[in-house]
Amino acid sequence: MQARTEALVVQPGAAAGASLADGSFGLLADGGAVSASRLTLTTGADGAPPHHHKLSHEVFYLLGGTMLFRLGDTLTTVRKGGLAIIPPGLPHAFGAPGEDVADVVVVLSPGIERFKYFEQLGAISRGEAKFESLIPEQDRYDVHFEDIPDWHTAPN
Repeated sequence: MQARTEALVVQPGAAAGASLADGSFGLLADGGAVSASRLTLTTGADGAPPHHHKLSHEVFYLLGGTMLFRLGDTLTTVRKGGLAIIPPGLPHAFGAPGEDVADVVVVLSPGIERFKYFEQLGAISRGEAKFESLIPEQDRYDVHFEDIPDWHTAPN
């Protein structure tokens, strides 16, 4: 991969988007040194299903609302202004349990071209595709699914 020699600037309203049944996704940068997106989740909505990344760190910065994270065997609540950095290999899941819409910037480093993954997640959330369609794509998108039936509950 060749290093960028120019800055990337994404102006408001210029990001590509994908709609979810319970939120929205704006793609700010896809691949390279980082992948960056802005995710909004309505109250009570889950984000991605339980998974881990083999290659990338994932960073969440909350612009608004509250998010619940399952990080390994621990449940953690992060509020507006909070930050979570998830290292490669750590199983995690997240959602918006609070009373407000969760508004979060998500960055993966190194970046992976994942916009088609988010389009597929949107189709799954709207009932237009089956979750199983993502199983063969785990290595491509560095999203490796975990079998955690109820991620909202920490194990005893």
